[in-house]
Amino acid sequence: MTAAEAGRPASASTLRFVVVAALVMVGAHLLDGWAYRHLVLADVYEEDWGRMLRVMGFVPLWLLAGVALVLTDWPLRAERSARAAWGRGLLLVGSVAASGVLGEILKLLFRRERPRAHEGEYVFRALSERTFSTSGLALPSSHSIVAFGAAFMLARLFPRAAPVWYLLAAGCGLTRILAQAHFVSDVALAALAAWLVAAGLWKRWGALVPTGARH
Repeated sequence: MTAAEAGRPASASTLRFVVVAALVMVGAHLLDGWAYRHLVLADVYEEDWGRMLRVMGFVPLWLLAGVALVLTDWPLRAERSARAAWGRGLLLVGSVAASGVLGEILKLLFRRERPRAHEGEYVFRALSERTFSTSGLALPSSHSIVAFGAAFMLARLFPRAAPVWYLLAAGCGLTRILAQAHFVSDVALAALAAWLVAAGLWKRWGALVPTGARH
């Protein structure tokens, strides 16, 4: 196989992602105004299910889950390799952490403020105003990007349970919309960015996870 032949599938995959991402973001932007006015549940976090879904975007939850995976895989250090004992836990924590950091960087770049602060209008903070503070910025949603960062990695580690991970992450994003803390496009960008992070980490370090350890 030539270098050109090897590069074609990757190029096609990249083009496909770009097209899908563009369509998703256009659709999300078209929904932003309608969702802000109609998808509202002000007391969503007074409900047990709402609190549960919001916690999907809480980084310490996934740090503990990563520790649990390491403890589960610890016997593999003798049976296979030391890397196998750490692989799944580190990939999960790495996906969550990297997604969270990327989310903060994107907020500083886009600088769009929360919808509730401006009655559903797009308002962008000037670069000169609190230049390095993400407080009050919303694009992308921090909770959503963490939840999707976990979900996309867990879907690779436990593919049979992928629908559960996706549902939990999407639910987290939905609660942020219902609370009027984020636009639909804030959540959509979070999902796309988290997918890139998880896919990149898996491509680079997915081999750390033995095939027999993927359920």
